[in-house]
Amino acid sequence: MKTGVRLPVVLRGYDRGQVDALLRRISQALNGGPPMSADEVRGTRFDVVMRGYDPRSVDELVGECIRELQARAPIRERPGRSRAQPAWLINWIQNARFSGAGIRSGYDVRDVDAFLDRVIAGLRGSAPPVTARDVRESAFRVVRLGPGYDEQEVDRFLLQLASALERR
Repeated sequence: MKTGVRLPVVLRGYDRGQVDALLRRISQALNGGPPMSADEVRGTRFDVVMRGYDPRSVDELVGECIRELQARAPIRERPGRSRAQPAWLINWIQNARFSGAGIRSGYDVRDVDAFLDRVIAGLRGSAPPVTARDVRESAFRVVRLGPGYDEQEVDRFLLQLASALERR
């Protein structure tokens, strides 16, 4: 996230205090503080007030923040960071969303979903645990015309998941 960004002030715009508070939370999440999901950011609404930040500029910056939150691991390799708890991992996996591949080839939705269900079952103890190595070695069918997930998004998520499983 860009630091020191100066947002333009307009006659009627987003409440500056609310925007600044959100940007602080995002910055903390990206730097090892309390986690914050892209969905939480998307769900944030600002009051429109006199002498607030330009809504278009804020929306563009928040969009960049959302992309950065999605690209980064919610569990980062940082000294002193607590271990990932199974309940947190289960929630994180269940809330993962991947873009559709569109007209490009993508990973078969059923394969990816079934694999993530297997990981969750292992975390719950109702199936053999899935290891970080299992995650790294996972392979999915590629579909060209059926429902498929964006391959890069899934691969990035799986790298984060493997890292989280190693730290358990």
